[in-house]
Amino acid sequence: MTNTAAHAISVETDSGATYGNLSRTAVTALGPVVWGTTYVVTTELLPQGHPMFAGLLRALPAGLIALAITRTLPRGAWWGKAAVLGVLNIGLFFPFLFTAAERLPGGVAATLGAAQPIIVAVLAMAILHESPSARRFVWGVIGVVGVGLVVIGPNAAFDGVGLVAGLAGAVTMALGVTLTKRWGRPAGVGPTAFAGWQLTAGGLFLVPVTFLMEGPPPAVDGPAVLGYLWLGLFGGLIAYVLWFRGVTMLPVTSVAVLGLLSPMVAALLGAVLLGQTLGPIQLVGFALSLAAIVAAQLPTRTGPRTSVLNIVKERTVR
Repeated sequence: MTNTAAHAISVETDSGATYGNLSRTAVTALGPVVWGTTYVVTTELLPQGHPMFAGLLRALPAGLIALAITRTLPRGAWWGKAAVLGVLNIGLFFPFLFTAAERLPGGVAATLGAAQPIIVAVLAMAILHESPSARRFVWGVIGVVGVGLVVIGPNAAFDGVGLVAGLAGAVTMALGVTLTKRWGRPAGVGPTAFAGWQLTAGGLFLVPVTFLMEGPPPAVDGPAVLGYLWLGLFGGLIAYVLWFRGVTMLPVTSVAVLGLLSPMVAALLGAVLLGQTLGPIQLVGFALSLAAIVAAQLPTRTGPRTSVLNIVKERTVR
């Protein structure tokens, strides 16, 4: 085979992989986009004071529907793995998320959650033995700054318990995403069944937690029914199927950065539907966050690359 022919095959393969990843990334991004509607739905349609009940209805019914559709249960070690992933990604994440949301301004809580890509990059080195490129790490930091500019107002208050809960939620979800990438998906199991296992496990974990923290369920009217249906079908079943599919198929650090879309969509919907204003600082934050999301999806260069781990090693030797 000539060098020209080999180069042509390489270009064709790389282009196919690039377009394939682009479509997978776009589909995966729909998950965080839908999650960005949670704030508007919760504040405008659902009964106040029952965020954990909303989380429970977002997880458990969706998981049971997925199991009924696929009729696929875990086997062997996957009973334990599915339980661990469900608790990390959903069961523990929701209580931390809602605790931070109740004790902190929404902007501060969203910014803490936006730190997830940086945590994933660190966990990827420890668990996946991957060293993310310095470029992606830097863009992850820029993305957090961008989200902070979008959602943190001048009168933001800081509560100790809320800060711990917000960071714990980011760490929990980051660990769940990293382990999902590490364990992959069992052979012959589709993304719907895989998401159903985790949603069911997380929902079952939330049942006692919800009733201990909030007591009996609230009264539900017509708008609340629509809100719970949206959270369960779109924010739960569809969004998590797309999300876990992307986690198993794309670089874990690239997927984690897509989570920045959630607070950005929430801020945009607040401006469009609730009349909240976006000033110049917020627009700069939007630009930084979008740049970080796009940059994190670009393929790394082949051959030697600068990674976070290599930088640390070089400085240690010096």
